[in-house]
Amino acid sequence: MKSFFAEKYKEHERRFNMIKKFVYGSPIDTGAVVMPVEQSQDPLQYLSEIEMNDKMIFNYAMENDDIVYGLGEANGGLNKRGAVYRSFCTDEPNQTEDKASFYGAHNFIVISGMINVGFFIDCASEVKFDIGYTASGMLNIEPSCPDFTIYVIEGKGAYDIVKQFRELIGRSYIAPLWAFGYQQSRWSYMNEDEIREVVKKHREAGIPLDAVYLDIDYMEDYKDFTVSEERFPDFPGFVNEMKEQGIRLVPIIDAGVKIEDGYEMYEEGRQYQLFCKKSDGTDFVAGVWPGKTHFPDFMNTGARMWFGSKYKSLIDSGIEGFWNDMNEPAMFYTEEGIAEAKEYVRSFDFDTNDPGKFFELKDKLMGLSNRQKDYESFYHNMDGRIVRHDQVHNLYGAYMTRAAADAFEQIAPDKRILLFSRASYIGSHRSGGIWTGDNQSWWSHLTMNIKMMPSLNMCGYIYSGADLGGFGCNCTRELLMRWLGFGIFTPLMRNHSAIGTRRQECYSLGNTEDFRSIISIRYSLIPYLYSEYMKACLNNDMLFKPLAFEYPSDNFARTVEDQLMVGESIMIAPIHEANAIGRYVYLPEDMLLVVFKSSSVRRYQIMKKGMHYITAAVNEVPLFIRRNKLLPLCRTSECTDKMDTSMFEIIAFTDDNIEYTMYEDDGISKNYDSPENYVSFEIKDVDGVLGAVSSKTIVKLSLF
Repeated sequence: MKSFFAEKYKEHERRFNMIKKFVYGSPIDTGAVVMPVEQSQDPLQYLSEIEMNDKMIFNYAMENDDIVYGLGEANGGLNKRGAVYRSFCTDEPNQTEDKASFYGAHNFIVISGMINVGFFIDCASEVKFDIGYTASGMLNIEPSCPDFTIYVIEGKGAYDIVKQFRELIGRSYIAPLWAFGYQQSRWSYMNEDEIREVVKKHREAGIPLDAVYLDIDYMEDYKDFTVSEERFPDFPGFVNEMKEQGIRLVPIIDAGVKIEDGYEMYEEGRQYQLFCKKSDGTDFVAGVWPGKTHFPDFMNTGARMWFGSKYKSLIDSGIEGFWNDMNEPAMFYTEEGIAEAKEYVRSFDFDTNDPGKFFELKDKLMGLSNRQKDYESFYHNMDGRIVRHDQVHNLYGAYMTRAAADAFEQIAPDKRILLFSRASYIGSHRSGGIWTGDNQSWWSHLTMNIKMMPSLNMCGYIYSGADLGGFGCNCTRELLMRWLGFGIFTPLMRNHSAIGTRRQECYSLGNTEDFRSIISIRYSLIPYLYSEYMKACLNNDMLFKPLAFEYPSDNFARTVEDQLMVGESIMIAPIHEANAIGRYVYLPEDMLLVVFKSSSVRRYQIMKKGMHYITAAVNEVPLFIRRNKLLPLCRTSECTDKMDTSMFEIIAFTDDNIEYTMYEDDGISKNYDSPENYVSFEIKDVDGVLGAVSSKTIVKLSLF
C-alpha cells in the first residue's frame, strides 16, 4: 500500500511540474485554483507577449491541423477556431451564431496538435480570444486589465492536459441522485393548483417526473426568499405533499434585492452596508424584475454569509434544490441610463430624412440593458479592497453560487442540495452546476447543446444541461423529442419554456406514449449515468468526451463534433436535424448499435469500424456500446425514489472477459469515498459457458 501511494504522489508531482504559473500585475484571487503552483521564474513559454496601450496581448502561432478545445459555455463547435470569443458573463438570450459571449466565463483552452498545450487565463474581468478570426493561423489572447495570472499546462495530449487542469481547479460539485430524474419547468407555474395539475398529468400519462420548478412568480412581488401567501397559502405543507408523490420543488433565487421599506432583505442590507456602492458611497440602483433593486456585494465575505443564510427559510420548508438566476448581474436599466435616453429623445430631430438617425434612436433605447457604462459605475468591497465592478464582473454569479454552497455546509452539512446557476466562472464548478441559460427552440441550439457539453466538462462543470426544447420561441413536437433523445444523457434533464410560448410539457404535444418511452429510457440509464458522473467528479475526469480524447491516433475521429463518448462504455450520435430519419455516424472501432424504442424494446446490430448511415425514428434513441464494455440497465420507474437497483439487465459487446465497476451510494449523503459505494460486474468465460458475477442480481444478460 505504501508503494502504491508513493507512486501516486510521484505521478502527482510529475504532472504539476508540467504546470507553470505566470503572474502579471496584482491579480485578484478569483478562487479558481485550489492546488498550489509556485510562480515560474522562467520566461513565458509558447505565447509571445506584446504590450499595447497598457495592456498585454499574447499570441500563439497555430499549425493548420491544430484543434482548439475549451472555453466551456461558448458559441460554435468543439473546435473553437475561426471566431472571436469575449469572456464576459452576458445576459444574452438571443444566442445567434454571431454572439461572442454567453452567461459563463471559462478562460481555459487547449491546443491539440503536434504540440499539446493548455492555457488558463485567470482573470476576473473581460478576456478576448481571437482564435484564427483576424489571422487564420494566429491565436490572440487579450485580457482587458493588467492584473491576471496565466497557467501553462503541458501534456501528452489534450485529454491529459484537461485532467491536469481539473486537478488544478478541484473536485466538481456533486448533485443528489434525485436531480438525475426528469424535471419540468415553465415561466411560470403560478400557484399550487397549476403545479398539482402538471404532476397529475405526468403521472396519468405514465411519464416519469422528479421535480417541478418555481420561477419568479412564486415570490411575493419578486422579492428573494419570500413566498406568495395568496398563491401558496401553506408552502411547507405543499412542499411535503409534493414530496410524498416523489416530486421536489425547485425555486429560483435572483441576484437583485427589491428596494422596499419593511422588506427584511432590503432593511438588513442597508443597515449592514451589504450592497454594491456607487462612487459617492450610496447604494447602486438598477431595474430588474422587482423594479428598482440593489445588488448584494457577493465579493464581500460578510455579504455572502448574510445572503447564504437566507436559503435556510426555504430549506426549513422542505426545499432541497435551487437555481440561481439573473446573476451576471442582469440589469434592465439604470436611472442614469433612463435619464440619458430621455435627454437623447428630447433632442432628437424627428423631422430628419436620415434613416441612419432612426437606427441610432432604436439602438439607444434598445441599449438600456446591461450597459458596459453601468458595469463601470459601481464598486465592491472585497474585505477592505475597493474594486470597480467591471474588474471583477466575471466573479459575481460565481460568488453568488459560492454564497449558497457555503451556507448549505452550515444549514445541512450532511445532505446534498441541488444547486445550479446561470452565470459562472471557473471555480464555481466546486459549488454548483450550471444550465446554459435562455436558449431558443431552434435546431441550431440543440446542435450547440451537444457540442457544448464536453467543453463544459473540460472546465469542471459536470452537472449541467440546457433547457430541453428551448426556452424561447415555440417548440415543435419533433424538436422536443429529438432534444429529449439527447437530454436523456445529460445530468440536468430539464424541460423549460418561457411565458408566452407554446406549452411544452410532454403531455401537451400529443401521443404521450412516445414521450413516456423516451423518458423511461432515461430512468433505465440512471444507474450507469450516475455512476459515470460520480466517477468523473471524484477522479477529476469528464462524463462527455470528444471522440478524439478516446481515440487520439484516429485522425478522422478528431474531426467529429456531434458524436460524444458518455462514460467508459457508450458513444452517442444524436439526431439534430429536422425531418431526418437517421444520420451518418463514424465508428472509431467495432461497436454494438442499440436503438431504444422504449426502456425494454430495442433492436441491435453489430457494426464495423468506419462510416455508416443509421436510422432512428423520432421516438427512438440510438446509442453504441464499445467492444468489451457493458451497459447496466435497471427497470424504469415514475421517479428516482421508486427506482429499483437490486436487479440489472446487462448488455455487453464482448469477445473477452469484462469487468465494470459501478458507483452506487444513497444519493443524498456525502460519504463519497467509501469502498462500499463500488459494485463490480464481471462477465467471464465468454467462449465457453456464459456467466456473470456480481453482488447484484442480474435479471438478463445479453451478450453480442
